[in-house]
Amino acid sequence: MKILFFTENFPPETNAAATRVYERALYWVQDGHDVTVLTSAPNFPSGKLFEGYRNRWRQVEDMDGIRVVRVKTFIARNTGVILRTLDFVSFMVSAFFASLFEKRPDVVCSTSPQFFAAVGGWLTAACRRRPFVFELGDLWPASIVAVGAMKKSLGLRLVEKLELFLYRRSAAIAALTHAFKRNLVSRGIEEDKIRVVRNGVDAARYGPRPRHPGLAAKHGLKDKFVIGYVGTHGMAHALETVLDAAALLRDDDNIRFLFAGAGAARDGLIRKADEENLTNTVFLPMQPKERVPDVWSLCDVALVHLKNDPAFSEVIPSKIFEAMAMGLPILIAAPDGEATEIVETERAGIVTRSEDAQDLAQAVRNLHQDAATRHALGNVSLAAASGYSRENQAREMMEVFNDAVAGRPAADTA
Repeated sequence: MKILFFTENFPPETNAAATRVYERALYWVQDGHDVTVLTSAPNFPSGKLFEGYRNRWRQVEDMDGIRVVRVKTFIARNTGVILRTLDFVSFMVSAFFASLFEKRPDVVCSTSPQFFAAVGGWLTAACRRRPFVFELGDLWPASIVAVGAMKKSLGLRLVEKLELFLYRRSAAIAALTHAFKRNLVSRGIEEDKIRVVRNGVDAARYGPRPRHPGLAAKHGLKDKFVIGYVGTHGMAHALETVLDAAALLRDDDNIRFLFAGAGAARDGLIRKADEENLTNTVFLPMQPKERVPDVWSLCDVALVHLKNDPAFSEVIPSKIFEAMAMGLPILIAAPDGEATEIVETERAGIVTRSEDAQDLAQAVRNLHQDAATRHALGNVSLAAASGYSRENQAREMMEVFNDAVAGRPAADTA
């Protein structure tokens, strides 16, 4: 099958969408499929081009058998609304025109949360008379309202109408969570065109390992109890609360809070930690994908934290699956939803109240003092990882593509 995939983020970027698309595409290529990815020059989230790349109208590379076509965009840092929207729209336009010069695919797919990529994908599919598959990674624009980046307005309502238009015109929708599917069905989207394909992890890239000696020594973590947050530092994650919890535990010199990654909130978090003299916090910059397991190896517990808003009860952070594959117990502070349900059902960790520093600090104390519980949770977490493999997800997405090409309804009706 010839697959044409629209995604603004792709390696060497390391956010969830980039990793998800790349790791599944590797399995598609391995199975003999022809995969072309339309993307931008890597710059997320800082808005600065990665070394070795230029923002050209078109540049083509081969990445492990995946044909990657990078197009020129208006580059903006992952903060603010107006400049980021210009970034999104520029990718939509550039990728659409670039797609017209690609070989005619069998199926066109776009992934969100960069929802304007879906507009470009749908236009391409319509022009090339091919089925369009919408991979729903986030309920955008609802999520940007939830973090306070935008208020409800006429413009936002128009964007929501466009969102619904894309859902209706899709041959199939691959939703990353059951909550996303329920949301769409409640808004009038046909249930039989939506299949839930949950996120996962390429377990072969992870796995339990000793604490990385170089990183541990460099950051003073050799003999410390480390709570690790690894991933995007965004408005959706309410990480200020984690710093408040660190402040409550500052008298215990054995405990460290590790923040590794980048995002719109990172600079503010570092300032807050400095102003409050939180010497029990450590900040690492965003790491290349191949170094992420080494960062996880520094952690005794994996932290997942989300803003206390109903919109975030519908998301499942990909770091949950990475932590499982590393054999780490998970400490999750999030609204009740699929993410907390996975941790509770798999018995892979502990759930605390979202944006509650006191509750989070107490959970950290308990885990620090109870090594037997940590060990047991870590073993269960590792065992659960096999149920969320990237290989299974790649296979399920291929079934979505096959159904869309054949004009069949989605295979699941959950």
